[in-house]
Amino acid sequence: MTIRNKQKTRKIIIFGTGEYGELAHYYFTHDSEYDVVAFTADDEFVKNNVFKGLPLINLSDLSEKYPPDQYEAHVALSFKKLNQTRAEKYYVLKKMGYKLVSYVCSKSAYWHDLSIGDNCFILENQTIQPTVKIGSNVMIWSGNHLGHRGIIGDHTYISSHVCIAGFVTIGTHSFLGINSTIRDFIKIGNRVFIGMGASVVQDVPDDSVVVGTRGQIYSAESETAIALKKKFMDL
Repeated sequence: MTIRNKQKTRKIIIFGTGEYGELAHYYFTHDSEYDVVAFTADDEFVKNNVFKGLPLINLSDLSEKYPPDQYEAHVALSFKKLNQTRAEKYYVLKKMGYKLVSYVCSKSAYWHDLSIGDNCFILENQTIQPTVKIGSNVMIWSGNHLGHRGIIGDHTYISSHVCIAGFVTIGTHSFLGINSTIRDFIKIGNRVFIGMGASVVQDVPDDSVVVGTRGQIYSAESETAIALKKKFMDL
């Protein structure tokens, strides 16, 4: 059963055949105007020519078989390496001429002035308050609160049940773990890793790691920051 009956008026290709590719296929199929017609991946990862019952195409052959003037695309990759891999493929597909589409679940609450970039993937049960601005290639998992006047930078990943208060700015390529909390008027830098359950109560510099309910901040050069990013981000 579909969440909302929508006529399929636009055709897209999904880049990625892992967990995120499967999920993107499900959400786009059941709750969007987009008809997923094929998958693609880097040539070395294409071992079969079918995935989820649809054609699986080498990336090098994609524009010939599915021209960018006739098809759109969505990059569905994980947050590994602080979202760097997903960002790289985002730019590859754009350079190839594809328009990258965003998905926002119809089971989320948001206002008419919400600003969203391309290739975002925003799941159900969000509460997004007025004048929020979300950049491009942002993934937001289920059940979060995004406070008014917030800004989310490009290529950032927000896990489930994150509470972001009003007037918060989050930089690019960052990761916010499950149940983390961001106080109002906070500025979070680029490439920041915020651990599960962390409380952020002060501004966070670029490349830092924040952990714990007291919001301990570790600089990029610290052994703790390096170890945590290596463990969780494959850096």
